[in-house]
Amino acid sequence: MKYFLLYIKQTLRFVLKPLSFVPAIVMMCIIFMFSAQDADESSMLSYEVGVKVLTYANEKFDKGWSSKYIEQLSEMGQHYIRKTAHFTEYFLLAVSVAFPLYVYGVRGLWLVAAAGSFCVGFACLDEYHQSFVAGRSPELRDVLVDSVGIFTGIIVTRIVGWTGRMTIFRPLSNRRKRKNS
Repeated sequence: MKYFLLYIKQTLRFVLKPLSFVPAIVMMCIIFMFSAQDADESSMLSYEVGVKVLTYANEKFDKGWSSKYIEQLSEMGQHYIRKTAHFTEYFLLAVSVAFPLYVYGVRGLWLVAAAGSFCVGFACLDEYHQSFVAGRSPELRDVLVDSVGIFTGIIVTRIVGWTGRMTIFRPLSNRRKRKNS
């Protein structure tokens, strides 16, 4: 029975480990879909996000802003909304790429190099893709903002992974060592 359970556990790991990359594939599809929007569609989405965030802030902090003022603020903040979106998209992509690599045992500078190279390469290809979309153009500044999000995501993944290994999983490995002694 013990060997059967070990076999089941190994089979599940063999099947499920590769599936840990599914979130990265989903994030790449989401980023591609946002990049495929033409300039007007993209601007409208950014504007609507700005209005929703500012309306929420107005309600939570009881600012007393009029809807006209919120619309003006959203219009003025378009640059920051777009750059925040770039940072966030690529932060999430980096986490969804770095975490499975970490699970597979890629750590330290190798993790930074592998996940960073892949994600920055994807950011460059994504900007190139935008050159084919009406009203959009590739910008080096966007790749730089993407890169900041990428390396922030990788660092957060390394911190969370290290913390988990030192706190949650270390007692489990110590327990296994005691049983084997």
